[in-house]
Amino acid sequence: MVEYISAEEAVSVIKSGDRIFSHGSACTPNLLIDELARQAGRLRDVEFVSITQQGNVEIAKPQYKDSFYINSLFVSTPVREAVNSERGDFVPVFLSEIPTLFKCGILPLDVAMVTVSPPDAHGYCTLGTSVDVARSAVDNAKTIIAQVNPRLPRTHGDGMIHHSKIDKMVWHEEELLTVDYGAKVGECEMLIGNNVAQLIDDRSTLQMGIGTIPDAVLKCLHNHKDLGIHTEMISDGIVDLVANDVITNKYKGTHSNRTITSFAFGTRKLYDYIDDNPSFAFMDVEHVNYPINIMKNKKMVAINSAIEIDLTGQVCADSIGTYQFSGIGGQMDFMRGAALSEGGKPIIAISSRTKKGVPRIVPFLKPGAGVVTTRGHIHYVATEFGVAYLYGKSLRQRAKALIEISHPDDREMLEKATFERFKCL
Repeated sequence: MVEYISAEEAVSVIKSGDRIFSHGSACTPNLLIDELARQAGRLRDVEFVSITQQGNVEIAKPQYKDSFYINSLFVSTPVREAVNSERGDFVPVFLSEIPTLFKCGILPLDVAMVTVSPPDAHGYCTLGTSVDVARSAVDNAKTIIAQVNPRLPRTHGDGMIHHSKIDKMVWHEEELLTVDYGAKVGECEMLIGNNVAQLIDDRSTLQMGIGTIPDAVLKCLHNHKDLGIHTEMISDGIVDLVANDVITNKYKGTHSNRTITSFAFGTRKLYDYIDDNPSFAFMDVEHVNYPINIMKNKKMVAINSAIEIDLTGQVCADSIGTYQFSGIGGQMDFMRGAALSEGGKPIIAISSRTKKGVPRIVPFLKPGAGVVTTRGHIHYVATEFGVAYLYGKSLRQRAKALIEISHPDDREMLEKATFERFKCL
Protein backbone atom coordinates (compact mmCIF):
# COMPACT_ATOMS: atom_id res chain seq x y z
CA MET A 1 0.00 0.00 0.00
CA VAL A 2 1.47 3.34 -1.11
CA GLU A 3 0.98 6.22 1.32
CA TYR A 4 1.23 9.78 0.05
CA ILE A 5 1.84 12.70 2.37
CA SER A 6 2.05 16.47 1.99
CA ALA A 7 5.22 18.22 0.86
CA GLU A 8 5.26 20.00 4.21
CA GLU A 9 5.37 16.72 6.12
CA ALA A 10 7.91 15.14 3.77
CA VAL A 11 10.40 18.01 3.93
CA SER A 12 10.06 18.27 7.71
CA VAL A 13 12.55 15.39 8.08
CA ILE A 14 15.37 17.61 6.77
CA LYS A 15 17.48 19.05 9.59
CA SER A 16 20.01 21.85 9.95
CA GLY A 17 23.44 20.72 8.80
CA ASP A 18 22.09 18.07 6.41
CA ARG A 19 23.52 17.57 2.95
CA ILE A 20 20.67 17.04 0.48
CA PHE A 21 20.78 15.97 -3.16
CA SER A 22 18.28 17.39 -5.64
CA HIS A 23 17.29 15.63 -8.86
CA GLY A 24 18.02 17.73 -11.96
CA SER A 25 16.92 18.80 -15.46
CA ALA A 26 13.25 17.98 -16.17
CA CYS A 27 13.10 16.12 -12.84
CA THR A 28 14.05 19.10 -10.66
CA PRO A 29 11.61 18.69 -7.70
CA ASN A 30 10.57 22.32 -7.40
CA LEU A 31 7.53 21.52 -5.24
CA LEU A 32 9.86 20.11 -2.58
CA ILE A 33 12.37 22.92 -3.06
CA ASP A 34 9.63 25.52 -2.62
CA GLU A 35 8.57 23.78 0.58
CA LEU A 36 12.18 23.88 1.79
CA ALA A 37 12.10 27.64 1.25
CA ARG A 38 8.90 27.90 3.32
CA GLN A 39 10.62 26.01 6.15
CA ALA A 40 13.85 28.01 5.89
CA GLY A 41 13.24 29.68 9.24
CA ARG A 42 13.93 26.45 11.15
CA LEU A 43 16.95 25.43 9.03
CA ARG A 44 20.59 26.50 9.08
CA ASP A 45 23.58 25.43 7.02
CA VAL A 46 21.80 22.90 4.81
CA GLU A 47 24.07 21.98 1.89
CA PHE A 48 22.21 21.63 -1.41
CA VAL A 49 24.06 19.38 -3.91
CA SER A 50 22.91 18.96 -7.52
CA ILE A 51 23.56 19.05 -11.23
CA THR A 52 21.62 21.03 -13.90
CA GLN A 53 18.82 22.45 -11.78
CA GLN A 54 15.91 23.89 -13.74
CA GLY A 55 12.89 26.00 -12.87
CA ASN A 56 12.60 28.41 -9.97
CA VAL A 57 14.95 26.85 -7.35
CA GLU A 58 13.72 29.33 -4.74
CA ILE A 59 16.33 28.45 -2.10
CA ALA A 60 19.17 29.72 -4.32
CA LYS A 61 17.97 33.31 -3.78
CA PRO A 62 19.91 35.69 -1.48
CA GLN A 63 17.27 35.83 1.26
CA TYR A 64 17.94 32.16 2.10
CA LYS A 65 21.72 32.47 2.54
CA ASP A 66 21.68 31.55 6.24
CA SER A 67 19.62 28.42 5.62
CA PHE A 68 21.02 26.95 2.41
CA TYR A 69 24.45 26.63 0.80
CA ILE A 70 24.39 25.79 -2.92
CA ASN A 71 27.20 23.35 -3.77
CA SER A 72 26.88 22.61 -7.47
CA LEU A 73 28.44 19.73 -9.39
CA PHE A 74 27.31 21.26 -12.71
CA VAL A 75 26.08 24.85 -12.72
CA SER A 76 22.86 25.88 -14.48
CA THR A 77 20.96 29.16 -14.73
CA PRO A 78 18.85 29.01 -11.52
CA VAL A 79 21.88 28.51 -9.25
CA ARG A 80 24.58 30.34 -11.20
CA GLU A 81 24.40 33.60 -9.25
CA ALA A 82 24.51 31.77 -5.92
CA VAL A 83 27.46 29.60 -6.94
CA ASN A 84 29.43 32.71 -7.89
CA SER A 85 28.77 34.34 -4.52
CA GLU A 86 29.51 33.61 -0.88
CA ARG A 87 26.28 31.55 -0.83
CA GLY A 88 27.64 28.70 -2.92
CA ASP A 89 30.51 26.92 -4.63
CA PHE A 90 31.36 24.50 -7.43
CA VAL A 91 32.98 21.06 -7.40
CA PRO A 92 35.13 20.38 -10.50
CA VAL A 93 34.52 16.70 -11.30
CA PHE A 94 33.98 14.47 -14.31
CA LEU A 95 30.32 13.54 -14.63
CA SER A 96 31.27 9.85 -14.65
CA GLU A 97 32.88 10.22 -11.21
CA ILE A 98 30.06 12.01 -9.35
CA PRO A 99 28.48 8.68 -8.28
CA THR A 100 31.81 7.83 -6.63
CA LEU A 101 31.57 10.97 -4.48
CA PHE A 102 28.31 9.64 -3.04
CA LYS A 103 29.35 5.98 -2.77
CA CYS A 104 32.73 6.52 -1.18
CA GLY A 105 31.56 9.05 1.39
CA ILE A 106 33.42 12.02 -0.08
CA LEU A 107 30.03 13.74 -0.30
CA PRO A 108 27.83 11.61 1.98
CA LEU A 109 24.14 12.36 1.48
CA ASP A 110 21.62 12.69 4.28
CA VAL A 111 18.64 13.16 1.96
CA ALA A 112 17.92 12.63 -1.75
CA MET A 113 14.97 14.58 -3.19
CA VAL A 114 13.87 13.09 -6.52
CA THR A 115 10.99 13.05 -8.96
CA VAL A 116 9.68 9.61 -9.92
CA SER A 117 7.00 8.04 -12.06
CA PRO A 118 4.09 6.38 -10.17
CA PRO A 119 4.52 2.80 -8.98
CA ASP A 120 3.60 0.15 -11.55
CA ALA A 121 1.72 -3.08 -10.87
CA HIS A 122 4.85 -4.50 -9.25
CA GLY A 123 5.42 -1.44 -7.08
CA TYR A 124 8.32 0.00 -9.09
CA CYS A 125 8.74 3.69 -9.78
CA THR A 126 11.41 5.01 -12.17
CA LEU A 127 13.70 8.03 -12.10
CA GLY A 128 12.17 9.00 -15.43
CA THR A 129 14.10 11.38 -17.64
CA SER A 130 17.14 11.70 -15.36
CA VAL A 131 18.89 8.58 -14.12
CA ASP A 132 22.39 10.15 -14.47
CA VAL A 133 23.81 10.72 -10.94
CA ALA A 134 20.40 10.31 -9.27
CA ARG A 135 20.80 6.52 -9.31
CA SER A 136 23.81 6.76 -7.01
CA ALA A 137 22.11 9.44 -4.89
CA VAL A 138 19.09 7.27 -4.07
CA ASP A 139 21.33 4.24 -3.51
CA ASN A 140 23.46 6.07 -0.97
CA ALA A 141 21.29 8.69 0.76
CA LYS A 142 20.03 7.93 4.26
CA THR A 143 16.54 9.23 3.42
CA ILE A 144 14.70 9.41 0.07
CA ILE A 145 11.92 11.92 -0.54
CA ALA A 146 10.07 11.49 -3.83
CA GLN A 147 7.80 13.84 -5.73
CA VAL A 148 5.57 11.41 -7.67
CA ASN A 149 4.48 12.88 -11.00
CA PRO A 150 2.26 10.91 -13.41
CA ARG A 151 3.42 13.21 -16.21
CA LEU A 152 6.96 11.87 -15.87
CA PRO A 153 7.82 9.24 -18.51
CA ARG A 154 8.40 5.75 -17.27
CA THR A 155 11.85 4.82 -18.57
CA HIS A 156 13.73 1.55 -18.97
CA GLY A 157 17.24 0.90 -17.69
CA ASP A 158 18.83 1.65 -14.34
CA GLY A 159 16.19 4.01 -12.97
CA MET A 160 13.88 1.53 -11.24
CA ILE A 161 13.22 2.03 -7.53
CA HIS A 162 10.61 0.12 -5.53
CA HIS A 163 8.23 2.35 -3.62
CA SER A 164 9.11 0.53 -0.39
CA LYS A 165 12.64 1.97 -0.63
CA ILE A 166 11.27 5.52 -0.65
CA ASP A 167 10.83 7.03 2.79
CA LYS A 168 8.43 9.88 1.95
CA MET A 169 6.21 10.12 -1.15
CA VAL A 170 4.34 13.24 -2.29
CA TRP A 171 1.83 13.03 -5.15
CA HIS A 172 2.12 16.06 -7.39
CA GLU A 173 0.98 16.12 -11.01
CA GLU A 174 2.47 18.87 -13.15
CA GLU A 175 3.88 19.29 -16.64
CA LEU A 176 7.60 18.70 -16.89
CA LEU A 177 10.10 21.46 -17.45
CA THR A 178 10.98 21.72 -21.13
CA VAL A 179 13.52 23.22 -23.50
CA ASP A 180 13.36 23.42 -27.30
CA TYR A 181 16.94 23.53 -28.56
CA GLY A 182 15.78 22.97 -32.14
CA ALA A 183 13.78 26.21 -32.16
CA LYS A 184 16.95 28.14 -31.28
CA VAL A 185 19.01 26.78 -34.17
CA GLY A 186 19.98 29.56 -36.58
CA GLU A 187 22.02 29.91 -39.76
CA CYS A 188 25.36 29.85 -37.93
CA GLU A 189 24.47 26.68 -36.04
CA MET A 190 23.34 24.98 -39.25
CA LEU A 191 26.65 25.80 -40.95
CA ILE A 192 28.49 24.25 -38.01
CA GLY A 193 26.11 21.30 -38.03
CA ASN A 194 26.80 20.66 -41.69
CA ASN A 195 30.57 20.83 -41.18
CA VAL A 196 30.35 18.33 -38.33
CA ALA A 197 27.95 16.05 -40.24
CA GLN A 198 30.55 15.69 -42.99
CA LEU A 199 32.92 14.16 -40.45
CA ILE A 200 30.38 11.50 -39.46
CA ASP A 201 30.47 8.21 -41.34
CA ASP A 202 27.56 5.81 -41.69
CA ARG A 203 27.41 3.30 -38.82
CA SER A 204 28.99 5.78 -36.40
CA THR A 205 27.90 5.95 -32.76
CA LEU A 206 27.18 9.47 -31.51
CA GLN A 207 27.38 11.46 -28.31
CA MET A 208 25.95 14.96 -28.29
CA GLY A 209 26.48 17.57 -25.61
CA ILE A 210 23.95 20.16 -24.48
CA GLY A 211 22.70 23.05 -26.62
CA THR A 212 21.74 24.22 -30.07
CA ILE A 213 24.83 23.05 -31.96
CA PRO A 214 24.27 19.34 -31.20
CA ASP A 215 20.66 19.71 -32.35
CA ALA A 216 21.88 21.43 -35.52
CA VAL A 217 24.18 18.46 -36.19
CA LEU A 218 21.24 16.08 -35.82
CA LYS A 219 19.24 18.12 -38.35
CA CYS A 220 22.04 17.46 -40.87
CA LEU A 221 22.10 13.67 -40.51
CA HIS A 222 18.91 12.60 -42.28
CA ASN A 223 20.83 11.11 -45.22
CA HIS A 224 23.10 9.03 -42.98
CA LYS A 225 22.56 5.32 -42.39
CA ASP A 226 22.62 3.03 -39.36
CA LEU A 227 23.81 5.50 -36.75
CA GLY A 228 23.96 4.57 -33.09
CA ILE A 229 23.57 6.59 -29.88
CA HIS A 230 25.65 6.30 -26.72
CA THR A 231 25.41 9.66 -25.00
CA GLU A 232 24.98 11.25 -21.60
CA MET A 233 21.92 13.21 -22.76
CA ILE A 234 19.32 13.27 -25.52
CA SER A 235 17.00 15.99 -26.78
CA ASP A 236 14.27 16.26 -29.41
CA GLY A 237 16.67 16.06 -32.34
CA ILE A 238 16.99 12.30 -32.14
CA VAL A 239 13.26 11.51 -32.30
CA ASP A 240 12.81 11.87 -36.06
CA LEU A 241 16.13 10.12 -36.72
CA VAL A 242 14.98 7.09 -34.73
CA ALA A 243 11.51 7.16 -36.28
CA ASN A 244 12.99 7.36 -39.81
CA ASP A 245 15.46 4.54 -39.20
CA VAL A 246 18.54 6.75 -39.49
CA ILE A 247 19.39 5.78 -35.92
CA THR A 248 19.21 1.97 -35.75
CA ASN A 249 21.91 1.17 -33.16
CA LYS A 250 22.79 -1.95 -35.18
CA TYR A 251 26.54 -1.48 -35.46
CA LYS A 252 27.62 -0.27 -32.04
CA GLY A 253 30.24 -2.21 -30.14
CA THR A 254 28.10 -2.40 -27.02
CA HIS A 255 24.38 -2.19 -26.17
CA SER A 256 23.39 -2.92 -29.77
CA ASN A 257 19.81 -2.12 -30.82
CA ARG A 258 19.27 0.33 -27.96
CA THR A 259 19.75 4.07 -27.58
CA ILE A 260 21.90 4.56 -24.48
CA THR A 261 21.66 7.75 -22.42
CA SER A 262 21.67 8.90 -18.82
CA PHE A 263 19.15 11.75 -19.10
CA ALA A 264 16.78 13.52 -21.49
CA PHE A 265 15.80 17.16 -21.65
CA GLY A 266 13.58 18.53 -24.38
CA THR A 267 9.91 19.07 -25.20
CA ARG A 268 6.81 16.99 -24.54
CA LYS A 269 7.39 15.35 -27.94
CA LEU A 270 10.56 13.78 -26.60
CA TYR A 271 9.04 12.81 -23.26
CA ASP A 272 6.11 11.07 -24.93
CA TYR A 273 8.45 9.22 -27.31
CA ILE A 274 10.64 7.77 -24.56
CA ASP A 275 7.72 6.85 -22.28
CA ASP A 276 7.80 3.07 -21.74
CA ASN A 277 9.94 2.75 -24.90
CA PRO A 278 12.20 -0.31 -24.48
CA SER A 279 14.54 0.82 -27.27
CA PHE A 280 15.83 3.54 -24.92
CA ALA A 281 17.94 2.60 -21.91
CA PHE A 282 18.48 5.27 -19.27
CA MET A 283 21.57 4.19 -17.37
CA ASP A 284 23.75 5.24 -14.46
CA VAL A 285 26.17 7.89 -15.71
CA GLU A 286 29.01 5.96 -14.08
CA HIS A 287 28.44 3.32 -16.76
CA VAL A 288 27.41 5.54 -19.67
CA ASN A 289 30.32 7.97 -19.31
CA TYR A 290 33.03 5.48 -18.40
CA PRO A 291 35.62 5.99 -21.17
CA ILE A 292 36.34 2.25 -21.48
CA ASN A 293 32.63 1.61 -22.15
CA ILE A 294 32.51 4.49 -24.61
CA MET A 295 35.54 3.24 -26.55
CA LYS A 296 33.86 -0.15 -27.10
CA ASN A 297 31.62 1.56 -29.66
CA LYS A 298 33.12 1.57 -33.15
CA LYS A 299 33.40 4.94 -34.92
CA MET A 300 32.49 6.74 -31.71
CA VAL A 301 31.90 10.43 -32.46
CA ALA A 302 31.78 12.84 -29.51
CA ILE A 303 30.32 16.28 -30.28
CA ASN A 304 30.77 18.90 -27.57
CA SER A 305 30.84 22.67 -27.39
CA ALA A 306 32.96 25.22 -25.53
CA ILE A 307 33.15 28.79 -24.33
CA GLU A 308 36.54 29.50 -25.88
CA ILE A 309 39.63 27.75 -27.24
CA ASP A 310 43.16 29.14 -27.38
CA LEU A 311 45.57 28.87 -30.30
CA THR A 312 47.30 25.82 -28.79
CA GLY A 313 44.04 23.84 -28.46
CA GLN A 314 43.20 24.33 -24.78
CA VAL A 315 39.42 24.23 -24.39
CA CYS A 316 37.53 26.20 -21.74
CA ALA A 317 34.01 24.84 -21.49
CA ASP A 318 32.92 25.61 -17.95
CA SER A 319 33.78 29.21 -17.04
CA ILE A 320 34.05 32.75 -18.36
CA GLY A 321 37.33 33.69 -16.78
CA THR A 322 36.80 33.14 -13.06
CA TYR A 323 33.00 33.23 -13.39
CA GLN A 324 31.67 29.69 -13.05
CA PHE A 325 29.20 29.22 -15.88
CA SER A 326 28.55 25.47 -16.11
CA GLY A 327 30.79 22.51 -15.27
CA ILE A 328 33.18 19.86 -16.51
CA GLY A 329 30.29 17.51 -17.15
CA GLY A 330 30.95 14.60 -19.48
CA GLN A 331 33.03 16.38 -22.09
CA MET A 332 36.33 14.76 -21.16
CA ASP A 333 34.70 11.38 -20.53
CA PHE A 334 33.55 11.31 -24.15
CA MET A 335 36.47 13.13 -25.73
CA ARG A 336 38.79 10.48 -24.33
CA GLY A 337 36.44 7.58 -25.02
CA ALA A 338 35.96 8.64 -28.65
CA ALA A 339 39.70 9.10 -29.14
CA LEU A 340 40.29 5.51 -27.99
CA SER A 341 37.49 4.10 -30.14
CA GLU A 342 38.30 2.32 -33.40
CA GLY A 343 37.68 5.03 -36.03
CA GLY A 344 36.51 7.45 -33.33
CA LYS A 345 36.39 11.23 -33.66
CA PRO A 346 36.34 13.67 -30.72
CA ILE A 347 34.94 17.00 -31.94
CA ILE A 348 34.65 20.42 -30.32
CA ALA A 349 32.00 22.41 -32.23
CA ILE A 350 31.75 26.16 -31.58
CA SER A 351 30.65 29.32 -33.29
CA SER A 352 33.59 31.56 -34.15
CA ARG A 353 32.07 34.36 -32.09
CA THR A 354 29.46 34.74 -29.37
CA LYS A 355 26.09 36.38 -30.08
CA LYS A 356 27.68 39.62 -28.83
CA GLY A 357 30.59 39.34 -31.25
CA VAL A 358 33.23 38.18 -28.76
CA PRO A 359 35.82 35.84 -30.37
CA ARG A 360 35.77 32.23 -29.20
CA ILE A 361 39.12 31.38 -30.79
CA VAL A 362 41.59 33.46 -28.80
CA PRO A 363 45.36 33.87 -28.31
CA PHE A 364 45.02 33.06 -24.59
CA LEU A 365 42.18 31.87 -22.41
CA LYS A 366 40.80 34.48 -20.04
CA PRO A 367 42.62 34.68 -16.69
CA GLY A 368 41.10 32.13 -14.35
CA ALA A 369 39.42 30.15 -17.13
CA GLY A 370 39.07 26.41 -16.51
CA VAL A 371 40.66 24.02 -19.00
CA VAL A 372 38.19 21.17 -19.49
CA THR A 373 39.71 19.52 -22.57
CA THR A 374 43.49 19.76 -22.62
CA ARG A 375 45.53 20.42 -25.73
CA GLY A 376 46.75 16.84 -25.45
CA HIS A 377 43.20 15.53 -25.89
CA ILE A 378 41.98 17.82 -28.69
CA HIS A 379 41.41 16.36 -32.16
CA TYR A 380 38.81 18.18 -34.29
CA VAL A 381 37.52 21.74 -33.93
CA ALA A 382 34.58 22.83 -36.09
CA THR A 383 33.16 26.32 -36.62
CA GLU A 384 30.88 27.78 -39.27
CA PHE A 385 34.03 28.45 -41.32
CA GLY A 386 35.35 24.91 -41.47
CA VAL A 387 37.11 22.15 -39.55
CA ALA A 388 40.61 22.13 -38.05
CA TYR A 389 42.35 18.85 -37.23
CA LEU A 390 44.83 19.45 -34.43
CA TYR A 391 45.89 15.99 -33.30
CA GLY A 392 49.59 15.44 -33.86
CA LYS A 393 50.09 19.06 -34.91
CA SER A 394 52.72 21.34 -33.40
CA LEU A 395 51.77 24.54 -31.58
CA ARG A 396 52.51 26.63 -34.68
CA GLN A 397 50.55 24.28 -36.93
CA ARG A 398 47.61 24.35 -34.54
CA ALA A 399 47.58 28.13 -34.46
CA LYS A 400 47.54 28.29 -38.25
CA ALA A 401 44.73 25.71 -38.52
CA LEU A 402 42.58 27.49 -35.94
CA ILE A 403 43.09 30.89 -37.56
CA GLU A 404 41.74 29.42 -40.81
CA ILE A 405 38.40 28.56 -39.15
CA SER A 406 38.15 31.70 -37.00
CA HIS A 407 35.92 34.65 -37.81
CA PRO A 408 37.46 36.59 -40.75
CA ASP A 409 37.44 39.81 -38.71
CA ASP A 410 39.50 38.13 -35.97
CA ARG A 411 42.21 36.65 -38.17
CA GLU A 412 44.50 39.66 -38.26
CA MET A 413 44.48 39.84 -34.47
CA LEU A 414 45.16 36.12 -34.19
CA GLU A 415 47.94 36.23 -36.77
CA LYS A 416 49.63 39.05 -34.87
CA ALA A 417 49.38 37.10 -31.62
CA THR A 418 50.79 34.01 -33.32
CA PHE A 419 53.76 35.95 -34.69
CA GLU A 420 54.47 37.53 -31.31
CA ARG A 421 54.44 34.13 -29.63
CA PHE A 422 56.10 31.91 -32.21
CA LYS A 423 57.97 34.48 -34.34
CA CYS A 424 56.37 33.08 -37.46
CA LEU A 425 52.98 32.42 -39.05
